[in-house]
Amino acid sequence: MRSYAVSTDAQGLRFGIVVSRFNHEVAHKLLQGCAAFLEAQGARADDLHLAWVPGAFEIPLAARRLAESGRYDALIALGAVIRGGTPHFDYICAGVSDGVREVMRDTGCPVAFGVLTVNDIAQALERAGGSAGDKGAEAARTAIEMAQLCRVLDAPPAAEAEPSK
Repeated sequence: MRSYAVSTDAQGLRFGIVVSRFNHEVAHKLLQGCAAFLEAQGARADDLHLAWVPGAFEIPLAARRLAESGRYDALIALGAVIRGGTPHFDYICAGVSDGVREVMRDTGCPVAFGVLTVNDIAQALERAGGSAGDKGAEAARTAIEMAQLCRVLDAPPAAEAEPSK
């Protein structure tokens, strides 16, 4: 069985990062973790392009525009949606996740999903570099792996070696 290798080498890759300003403290921490991971894996700061949007619901539109530009190997969506006392949480979460999925499906550009959907601010902060990990860094890792995998999958097949006689 042949398997495609997993790579977390970000050298030479370009990333579009879309970040929601709503719940800014959490989003900023996610962005810090994301950028630090990308740079630690070899991405140049000049190859990280940032688009701030008002809220999570607007992430898919900005992601689509970035994906359609053809300038990026992968995109990263970052933000936090925190549950309140109304069904608004459910609509926003569904809208952003469905929208990001559609961007990938329609454009073929990978989009790493780093949008937290949590019950309270404490849970969000735990996941933005606290005790529950760094979901910004995890989204960055996903973006690198998918960008590298897409390069391999898009490449023409290598010529099969002739069997030795």
